[in-house]
Amino acid sequence: MYKKILMPVDVFEMDLSDKAVSHAANLAKAEGASITLVNILPGSSRSLLRGFNADIRKFEAYMTAESEKKMTDLKRLFDIAPEDIHCVVRFGNVRDEIIKLSKEGEYDVIVIGSKNPSITTHLLGSNAESILRYASIPVLVVR
Repeated sequence: MYKKILMPVDVFEMDLSDKAVSHAANLAKAEGASITLVNILPGSSRSLLRGFNADIRKFEAYMTAESEKKMTDLKRLFDIAPEDIHCVVRFGNVRDEIIKLSKEGEYDVIVIGSKNPSITTHLLGSNAESILRYASIPVLVVR
C-alpha cells in the first residue's frame, strides 16, 4: 500500500520526530517501503540582503551540510536498511515545500510528528495541521 514514505523532520528540534520515527519505520518494514527524510530550512530573503549574496550562499551551504549530517545520524534510529532511507534538504515555507515534494516524488503517505495542541497552535496553526489540510495524499500525524 505504501511504497514511498515522506517524513518531514526538524533536525534542530528532534522532540517532534522521535515518536514519528517508530511509526514510519513500522510502516516501512510492513510494506517494504522507502523513507525520505526532509528538513525544510527557512528561506533567506534575498531581496532584502542583495549585497550579501556570497555570505547567504555560504550560510545556506553550511546549513545544508549540517542538516544532511544530522539526518544521516538520524538513520540509525530506524530499524530498516540505511539504503532505504533518503535525505533531502530544502529551503522555503515548510507546508509549501512538503506539499510540493509529496507531488514531485509521488509519495504515498506523509508521516509527521506534532506537539500537543496549545493556545498558540489553535490561534496560529501548526506545520502538521497545515500539511494535513493541504496534502493530497494520506497524512499520519504522530503525537
